[in-house]
Amino acid sequence: MVAHGGDEVMMDTMDMSGMSSMSGMAMGFFSATNTPLYSESWTPTNAGQYAGTCIFLIVLSILFRFFFTAKTFLEIKARESALKRRYVVVAGEKAVVEKAADDANSMTGILTTNGLQEDVRVVSAPVSHFQPWRFSVDLPRALLMTAAAAVGYLLMLAVMTFNVGYFCSVLAGAFIGELAFGRFNQGGATLH
Repeated sequence: MVAHGGDEVMMDTMDMSGMSSMSGMAMGFFSATNTPLYSESWTPTNAGQYAGTCIFLIVLSILFRFFFTAKTFLEIKARESALKRRYVVVAGEKAVVEKAADDANSMTGILTTNGLQEDVRVVSAPVSHFQPWRFSVDLPRALLMTAAAAVGYLLMLAVMTFNVGYFCSVLAGAFIGELAFGRFNQGGATLH
């Protein structure tokens, strides 16, 4: 059963090899205010509950855009920490010292530990386009993208109800989210 503005319409169930297809699914947009969202227990019964459901979808859509902005910030932070990473080369290591001597960004110094002094050369870490796997970087990114996928699927399910209000709420949230966070998601942007 699908409610269309107070009128109930019975959708036919087709039988294919003993399995029934999706019954009760609307095949066109409609504007009922009593459309269930995610479960039968979340069914607005008045205009205020329907408006609250639409506001929830707007906030959920804004959160979806925020997740991608947070990912951008995490990647920028990881890239900056990779660029600041330094290595200390002990003077006794001949092969490494010869390479480090050619590095214009390296500098010599004296490292004192437990009363012993050692001549060292501090060099920048070689930074490539792809960074090695790091628990402190990749785990938060994976968790963030898992949450973004979950929110994205929830938004997809809301749109698949074919309710015009739910659909417009998701679009409004995407617009507001992009308006608020879009400037931070520039491809090669760096934050200073």
